Amino acid sequence: MTDLDARRAAFRDLHRAGCFVLPNPWDGGTALRCAKAGFRALASTSAGAAWVLGVEDGAMGVDQVLDHLRFLCGVTDLPVNADFEAGFADTPDGVAANVARCVGTGVAGLSIEDRAGAALIPVEAAVARMRAARAAVDRTGADVVLVGRCEAYLMDPLDMGEVVRRLRAYGEAGADCLYAPGLRTLDAVAHLVRAVDLPVNANLTGTGLSVAEMAGVGVRRVSVGVALAQATYGAFDGFVGRLAAEGRLP
Repeated sequence: MTDLDARRAAFRDLHRAGCFVLPNPWDGGTALRCAKAGFRALASTSAGAAWVLGVEDGAMGVDQVLDHLRFLCGVTDLPVNADFEAGFADTPDGVAANVARCVGTGVAGLSIEDRAGAALIPVEAAVARMRAARAAVDRTGADVVLVGRCEAYLMDPLDMGEVVRRLRAYGEAGADCLYAPGLRTLDAVAHLVRAVDLPVNANLTGTGLSVAEMAGVGVRRVSVGVALAQATYGAFDGFVGRLAAEGRLP
């Protein structure tokens, strides 16, 4: 077994029982600091990666994202889960081709979401894309965890029943883990965990909840999205703002 195989196997094992935390670094320094803090795996953040390049979330092209993921996987020995947005393609075949390239960067997991710009992708098309992603991962022979994401609660919220229907369909299409970012209450998170039969990822951002509370309702993994990057850039803005206005540092 190669080191990469072992890293991926360890990541798969983390999903079998208990609850683990996936912090979201955005460059080499933050990845190494997360590793030093004792986390067992990392996840990329599309917004954080974009801000490093001076562009907005969603503005990075697939080649830029793949370079970023390759760098993260090379700078740390921890498994990395890729925020792979919607697969950077309009068709299932295009998603499959890009997913295969993503696996080639060394990631241990990757997520595919069901949003195209400001709209949700119709569920039938989203399922076809998830099925294509699953087939692409399988063809590589790599044990990479595939995450199905429903973006409804980051946009115009759908009825919880529709979100569950989408996530169940993504699981049937081959997703190993399910994720609906934007859920704000513990009751909503618990409902989702009970409604699906696969490991669930939950996001702490904006919830006021703790990892222990998420674990208590059966969440298998907890991430924070862009929260760490937002906090860091907010602190930076405060420092440079005072330097510019007052000629001193806080």
